[in-house]
Amino acid sequence: MSDGDQLPLERGNGEHPGQTTAETTVVGCDGAGRVYRRSNSRFGGESEAHTVTALDDVTLQITPGEFVGIAGPSGSGKSTLLHLLAGLDAPTSGTVSLAATDVGSLTKRERTRLRLDHVGIVFQRFHLLPALSAQANVALPLIERGVPKATRRERSRALLDRVGLGERTTHKPGALSGGEQQRVAVARALATEPSLLVADEPTGELDTATGERILDQFESLAADGDRAVVLASHDERALDRTDRVIRLRDGEVVDA
Repeated sequence: MSDGDQLPLERGNGEHPGQTTAETTVVGCDGAGRVYRRSNSRFGGESEAHTVTALDDVTLQITPGEFVGIAGPSGSGKSTLLHLLAGLDAPTSGTVSLAATDVGSLTKRERTRLRLDHVGIVFQRFHLLPALSAQANVALPLIERGVPKATRRERSRALLDRVGLGERTTHKPGALSGGEQQRVAVARALATEPSLLVADEPTGELDTATGERILDQFESLAADGDRAVVLASHDERALDRTDRVIRLRDGEVVDA
């Protein structure tokens, strides 16, 4: 299967509560912020509530074909921004629009459905199920989508072949190297043909050569023009591969 080949996959009706008119933007923020409320225990057993501003007044747009990096020191808001873009969380101020849908207007269940239809996520620690084969791990999102078994099998095999693991389909995660597990995670993230692929520190636990191969995959996926790819990373070598970098400090964008 070549990089340009894709098996057709029905997306359902594509409608979600809060949906607006279609735009070329895959995901965008308009004055988006995220504040968390936390409680600290005090002497005597009492607790004191306070708020933490993780992200403040972020405005940006990401379009199909873009390979975008998110950078900043620990505590700068990288993970918070990534979670908002992916619909894993909702803003407490401003708006986040994913696939022309206002994320903040959705319930948690509706956000889950939106992600399933439009977002692929590659976690730093892979989050593969150890009891399942590589092929079964890749097929998991398709099960949630109600895709027939024969189609799941065909698509998961094709995706593993695309990431260079066509001969490792029956291997469980424990029998795969870290780089191979990461590639299984990439294949799984692509299973539903998402318009947005996000990755959290995708090269953080990989050696340099393996990390470069993963970045090659991301670059190729963005170059297809069908989706946007966003990665959060401390690794400047990884960020150098992106088209542009959104840099954060203390929850604010300092360079985009």
